Amino acid sequence: MMESFQKPQGYMPRVVDDQIERYLKIFGAVEIAGTKWCGKTWAALQHGASVSYVDEQMGLAKADPSMMLLGKQPHVIDEWQRVPSIWDTVRHEIDRTRGMRGAYILTGSSTPNSGDELPAHSGAGRIGRIRMHPMTLSESGESTGQVSLSGMFEGVFHPCVVEKDTPGLVEATCKGGWPEALDLDAESAQLIAQEYLRATFNISIPAVGLDADIARRLVASIARNLGQSATYKTLATDMFGTEESPQTLIDEHRIREYLNALRGMYLIEEVPGWAPPPARKTTSPIKPKRYLADPSLAIAALGMSPEQLLYDWQTFGLVFENLVIRDLCVYARSMSQLDTVPVRYYRDDSGLEADAIVQLADGRWAAFEIKVSEDKVPDGAKSLKRLRDKLCRNERAQTRPPEFMAVITGNGQYARQIEDGIYAIPIRALGK
Repeated sequence: MMESFQKPQGYMPRVVDDQIERYLKIFGAVEIAGTKWCGKTWAALQHGASVSYVDEQMGLAKADPSMMLLGKQPHVIDEWQRVPSIWDTVRHEIDRTRGMRGAYILTGSSTPNSGDELPAHSGAGRIGRIRMHPMTLSESGESTGQVSLSGMFEGVFHPCVVEKDTPGLVEATCKGGWPEALDLDAESAQLIAQEYLRATFNISIPAVGLDADIARRLVASIARNLGQSATYKTLATDMFGTEESPQTLIDEHRIREYLNALRGMYLIEEVPGWAPPPARKTTSPIKPKRYLADPSLAIAALGMSPEQLLYDWQTFGLVFENLVIRDLCVYARSMSQLDTVPVRYYRDDSGLEADAIVQLADGRWAAFEIKVSEDKVPDGAKSLKRLRDKLCRNERAQTRPPEFMAVITGNGQYARQIEDGIYAIPIRALGK
């Protein structure tokens, strides 16, 4: 039943707060879903007025899901997916009351297992869905947020200077976006990431009938191939590279099964390929690039320390890209006019690519290259210019020019315009 309610003490504002408030005014209920330990419950409690913790009332919740709905509204139902029938109970309650708005806030760190009795209805039109990630650098105070992603789509950009602190950036990457790690040093914070992976492999994975060792090998392989559109065959070979025939140990069907499970737990983030709008209907699907939900998880899976990353710039470049993609996904999702997918990437047959593309629902888009070092900005800008020229010089292709393009850097100090429509933006300056 309803638990005693108290607003979180020391709550740090999150990017999703505005979206939660907006959705509570539109939908009968709001679901906040995302990575474990990223702050979903605290965010829900910040906007709620009462709470039921499903994992503490499992017997009652299964016997009578409606008991989890009792309480002052907005009523928080934490970890609803533990008893999937709660979803339909909430939906039916909304249907019974015309004009109900903001009655319930549901939180979940995984989708219901395929073996569970799944909800009968998607909840479309009744339950608004919000995706939550670990904290961005602007949320944790590592970024000033002076350069606004949404502002740049409106033509607003103000040059600024931020602190150049490469060891500090490495430390922030190792700590990750876990609220409980903010006051810890990097090595201590890595224990949180390590424990996250341990709990996933030893508890969550077996709970869905899968093998912990295979999941561990797959996550480690993704960490070694961050930002790559690795095929299932490549992943299998990397997972069991010392074996004579890795495909006999795990086939494509099994890899897909494990990837689906890890996506359902919000442990991995897949970034799909992008084609300019006129070409979308005729362009064949591009394999997704894969990242982990937080760069600290990649570092933990690789078993690396902050000191090792400082002297392994190639590996840190991949982990830094993971960090930027995490932050871009959060900032992009905060825009009300966003297209259905927050971040995509571009790659064509000639090898021309852009690390990230953000496209709005009205067709406006922006392209990004990600470089750790400031001295790589000219290379990134050159690649972006080639992309713009190739896509937009053919008038018959009807591809609209990008609103802007940017090279996001790790150790840069100056957020500035390089030339017309192209910017250099240190990650420590970027915000929503």
